[in-house]
Amino acid sequence: MITPANRLQSVQEYYFSRKLKEVQALMAQGHPVINMGIGSPDLPPHPAVQQALVDALSLPKAHEYQSYQGIPELRAGMRQFYTTQFGIAPDSPIDFLPLMGSKEGILHIAMAFLNPGDQVLLPNPGYPTYASVAELVQAEALYYDLQPEQEWLPDFAALEALDLSRVKMIFIGYPHMPTGAPGNLALLQQWVDFARKHELLLINDNPYSFVLHHSPISIFNCEGAEEVAIELNSLSKTFNMAGWRVGMAVGKPAFLEAVLKVKSNMDSGMFLGIQKGAVTALSLGAEWFEAQHEIYARRRELIWQLADLLGCTYDKKGVGLFVWAKLPQKSNAETLIDEWLYNYHVFITPGLIFGSNGKGYIRFSLCVTEEKIEEVIQRFTP
Repeated sequence: MITPANRLQSVQEYYFSRKLKEVQALMAQGHPVINMGIGSPDLPPHPAVQQALVDALSLPKAHEYQSYQGIPELRAGMRQFYTTQFGIAPDSPIDFLPLMGSKEGILHIAMAFLNPGDQVLLPNPGYPTYASVAELVQAEALYYDLQPEQEWLPDFAALEALDLSRVKMIFIGYPHMPTGAPGNLALLQQWVDFARKHELLLINDNPYSFVLHHSPISIFNCEGAEEVAIELNSLSKTFNMAGWRVGMAVGKPAFLEAVLKVKSNMDSGMFLGIQKGAVTALSLGAEWFEAQHEIYARRRELIWQLADLLGCTYDKKGVGLFVWAKLPQKSNAETLIDEWLYNYHVFITPGLIFGSNGKGYIRFSLCVTEEKIEEVIQRFTP
């Protein structure tokens, strides 16, 4: 009998991949399901970004294989973006490796740096892909707790008390997903200092810096970060380009060269038109960010109304593309999610998929029009 590799025994199909099949089946039966679970921006990219893609179609080499490292214009655009938006010095000793979405970077980095049996520190709650990737490369996940009593910030005393002898890598991310905790520069500096002290590779997953967050920061704003950190960033949420699959790994050249060894054996370069569109997106100014803030702020106000209607509590200081809400005491999120899906035809994400500390929470996406959020409110109004 031909069987899958052992590494898949502990890896499940991605939750949203499974659940969306269920949602799509209901829609195929004629049910008007409103999806409030997925962080896939419904807004379009800037018209200039779309035009850059169209214009690139007629370029002489548009349909050939492209460089594994991206065109020089794109890497330069990424560097300028970090200079303009994060205040990183133009001559900073970091480099930029374009990715087909930052999600692939999580796997590429893990393959480049983790050996079987290595441990990797992961947040609980946190992005489920971190744990899945650790399993795929036969590393071991070691979780650090994030709790509401500490505003979803890490307890460094508890981290210091862990046996770190087999730990090689840490995943962090602020603004935090799913809780929306914004974090700050002092927190990132603590992480950098911790990683330097214990000689650990620090991966800062940073795709939400520009969504309802007016003080974007990078790990490379911290002293000594170049020695220990790689930052993942993405154009998906910032520029409404999720389906384009454009991200980046940022770090010192030696780190990125290791990642490139993996990546260059996985794909044959990014389509030129997408790269040209990304260059244009990265050059957009303050008007773009302000317009996105206004739209998401109006949607968030409505989501707060919906959360109130459902008896949830939430932190209005949260940022990013989601609203993280605590259900009324003793509510079972998984049971409610299915009840709401089948009775009200609304899909909301249960917090437990992000880790045990997400039990009793749900996550609303802001990637839903105001009209649809108002419709959901009407569906739940007695």
